Amino acid sequence: QVQLVESGGGLVQTGGFLSLSCVMPKNAFSIDAMGWYRQAPGKQRELVARFVQKGGTIYADSVKGRFAISRDNARLTMYLSMTNLVPEDTAVYYCNSYFPPSTNYWGQGTQVTVSS
Repeated sequence: QVQLVESGGGLVQTGGFLSLSCVMPKNAFSIDAMGWYRQAPGKQRELVARFVQKGGTIYADSVKGRFAISRDNARLTMYLSMTNLVPEDTAVYYCNSYFPPSTNYWGQGTQVTVSS
């Protein structure tokens, strides 16, 4: 069973910062197709940021300029640095690794709560 293990969530005040990590096994480390998603209560899971082919990245409009996705290939770890957090960022954050055409690996999720 493939396990992606997230850490780094927590409670922070508006304007604060958090950094999430996702460690995954080598066979789940999809360099050009890993990313972070989030799901707020009562809402659908949505893309936050992810890597795309040739080292590119994409971000949700709501987090552009505030969040940064990165990875350490040697450590098989992906990160999400989140700054200037707002209450609307409150959600469970999931890391994802995708292998075409249809293999998706998900972490268990880590809670991020931003208080006003």
